[in-house]
Amino acid sequence: MKQMMIRPEIQSYGTFQAFAEEYALDENDVILTNEYIYHPIMAKEHLKCHVIYQEKYGAGEPTDSMAEAILREVKKYRARRIIAVGGGTIIDIAKVLVPEGAEGIDEMYDKMASLKKGKQLIILPTTCGTGSEVTNIAVLNRTKLGTKQGMVSPAMFADRAVLIPEFLKGLSYKVFATSSIDALVHAVESYLNPAATVFSMMYSVRAIEMILAGYCRIAKEGQEAWKKDAEAYLTASCMAGIAFSNNGCGTVHAMAYAIGGKYHVPHGESNYQYFVPVLRLYEEKAPGGRLEELKVLLKRCMAAGGFAAEEDDKSAVVLLGELLNQVLPAKKMREYGVVQEDIAPFAQSTVDYQQRLLKNSYIPLGKEEIQAVYQSCL
Repeated sequence: MKQMMIRPEIQSYGTFQAFAEEYALDENDVILTNEYIYHPIMAKEHLKCHVIYQEKYGAGEPTDSMAEAILREVKKYRARRIIAVGGGTIIDIAKVLVPEGAEGIDEMYDKMASLKKGKQLIILPTTCGTGSEVTNIAVLNRTKLGTKQGMVSPAMFADRAVLIPEFLKGLSYKVFATSSIDALVHAVESYLNPAATVFSMMYSVRAIEMILAGYCRIAKEGQEAWKKDAEAYLTASCMAGIAFSNNGCGTVHAMAYAIGGKYHVPHGESNYQYFVPVLRLYEEKAPGGRLEELKVLLKRCMAAGGFAAEEDDKSAVVLLGELLNQVLPAKKMREYGVVQEDIAPFAQSTVDYQQRLLKNSYIPLGKEEIQAVYQSCL
């Protein structure tokens, strides 16, 4: 039985300048990034490589049509390396630029198992949540299907994941909060996955500890305190990515794709919608086991950070919700435009298109239970 795999090689640099010098970036490289990321940090290096700004091909989270347009642009260059510098949107698109053996995005979905790598991929995450730098999954909004869907292939693993805390300096507080909550969801869902191993759980546990320590500091000192722990959040995000790259995320992620696909809610916010409600459902239906171990861990972390005492009568899941609400006040689905008529289709879409994730659920959940969670979040 496979226990653990870690790909790609993980590196760190203090600055982008040090990275660019070490990698000798040149005209055979294509950087995929955002203009607001490129100019403050990368432009001063006067790089010779081609630069593609994602936002010129569409706004928001990645869609199949956006990726298709960028793929056509990349084919104009004889690139040996794709350098992805950005958050989840950039990284997911970059992954579909490197395989060969398919002409377009729809064909890639059809041929996932047979895709071959055609270019090197170097990923520099600029948020502290995606963890996607160490996974072989790209999630795109399939516009014809009306939902997000993962594309999974060994050909989409990066050759190097490079952690540079300098890029986090420009994050707004909200982007930090939603991305780091996303990392926490990765760690928790991976920990609860029935296929988790002692090795993957080790990465999940450490990521949870680091993120909650930072959140407790925010609860005590205010929002600006996150910057003191920026490097820790970046590391924790990568660790959570290692964990879920080995066994996958579950129901929270599965449910997040419907609202993200229809209402273009950012991925971290989508996950936040259902994170605590799904944990409460697990607690109601299957107390004990690994969930109980997780609750002990959560309460220990919050006690160590001074947010709650270990002997507090409140459930660790309730306390976690209270802590997260201090980091970022939770919203209801209706605040994003969701209406009652969306609930049943969201549940059906989740069951129809997200079995890759639902099979990783801590306990099996049917359409009625998923629909009930959606209803509670409306």
